Amino acid sequence: MRFADHDPLNRSRFPIDEWALVETEFGVDDMGRTETLFAVGNGYLGLRGNVEEGRDGHMHGTFVNGFHETWPIRHAEEAFGFARVGQTIVNAPDAKIIRLYVDDEPLVLTEAELLSYERRLDFRLGALSRSIVWRTPSGKRVLITSRRMVSFTDRHLAVIDYEVELLDADAAVTISSQILNRQDGRDEYRAGVTESSSGFDPRKAEQFNERVLQPRVKRRSEGRYLLGYQCTNSDMAIAVGAEHTITTDNAYTESGSIEDDLAKHIYRVQARQGQPIRITKLISYHTARKVPARELGDRTDRTLDRAAEVGVSELFAQQRAWLDDFWTRSDVEIAGRAAIQQATRWNLFQLAQATARTDGGGVAAKGVSGSGYGGHYFWDSEVYVLPYLSYTAPIVARNVLRFRQRMLEAARARALELNQRGALFPWRTINGQESSAYYAAGTAQYHIDADIAYALCQYVAATGDEDFLGRGAIDILVETARMWEDLGFWRSNADDVFHIHGVTGPDEY
Repeated sequence: MRFADHDPLNRSRFPIDEWALVETEFGVDDMGRTETLFAVGNGYLGLRGNVEEGRDGHMHGTFVNGFHETWPIRHAEEAFGFARVGQTIVNAPDAKIIRLYVDDEPLVLTEAELLSYERRLDFRLGALSRSIVWRTPSGKRVLITSRRMVSFTDRHLAVIDYEVELLDADAAVTISSQILNRQDGRDEYRAGVTESSSGFDPRKAEQFNERVLQPRVKRRSEGRYLLGYQCTNSDMAIAVGAEHTITTDNAYTESGSIEDDLAKHIYRVQARQGQPIRITKLISYHTARKVPARELGDRTDRTLDRAAEVGVSELFAQQRAWLDDFWTRSDVEIAGRAAIQQATRWNLFQLAQATARTDGGGVAAKGVSGSGYGGHYFWDSEVYVLPYLSYTAPIVARNVLRFRQRMLEAARARALELNQRGALFPWRTINGQESSAYYAAGTAQYHIDADIAYALCQYVAATGDEDFLGRGAIDILVETARMWEDLGFWRSNADDVFHIHGVTGPDEY
């Protein structure tokens, strides 16, 4: 059976929509998969498709491209050229959480009686929306709608709109919006999370036994909260801030608290039937290698100020306008095959979410949808992603290649370490240092040099950007050529053949 003739999705739960991925039934058994499918991101910041209520989940995650911790690699036996320092993407503080209580009964999706449910990832709007009707244990019907986006126009910004309406009775409603450091802090509902599993999986990120994020900043002012941290070993810093506003005709009070690993803003509302409660949460993340968390906090404040001035409606309008341009450049139309059309557009949308605002960073193996493969950059970026970018988004392709260009000195050092001339780029990395602890899939992987050179030549051929070569990118071609000349040798026979021994091929076997 051809793949195109087999639909892997249950279409009663995931109906065909050529411009969206839609889910009509909440699933418990495959939350890990759907959290990835419904993730939103922009290449810099990514929010997994966890529910806002923040309890149920396979792997709660918020990820910033390149924000990582380092750790010493311990080999069973030492050998020449082995990687010494590992790098792993950090689970950034989670600002998605909005917990809901009606008459002090919590909304827990895995336990709740849901009268209706729909979740929609819209490829043209660039937003994840959800609408559910919950019948509380006392029989009251509650409509909860939400929208979530990570901005393509401001890479440091995310927005959550969360609205609650009592359909047939009055009730006391409590909404607790939070920022939680899941990397180090304790979620009081940790028992409901199924992140851990038995068995070794090389795709999974390494786990840390010691604290990763050291608290540096915490402050609150009315509805705004800010937490700042510095990584213990890599010294990278991060700041996350959230600004809250409420719109309702119901009577309410608000309060808040902030600790090293948890910030809460709480609304207590005397909700009347038919009178909605709308909470808007503007969220900003800033990271850097050599900037203190306090300065990143100031940048976060400025991002939130600017977003508040623009307004939520305009932010969503800007997102739609950006995607209108994206689809003009990137869409692939498949007439008469709606399911294949949907799958194609989902994949194109994921390419945008993984690359659009990398802005000088790399493209991680899982984009910013999860921590798989430790958030590392591989040869896949140059061979599978760069061709698409070179023809549809050349400025993004140029930025990704500039990221490799900045790695050149480290690549020269790596070649010297392996007694080679020229430059040898790392097989898997975040910061430019080789991070693969497995010899056959690290030290013996040389084809990464050819992959990067190939992508660079293809980019120049597609764009005519020879200025990029003149600004130092040509050194990539020169130094990788020196490495190949030094690594291999000519064997004279009937036909002269250039041999390279003791390397791992592109298929990794």
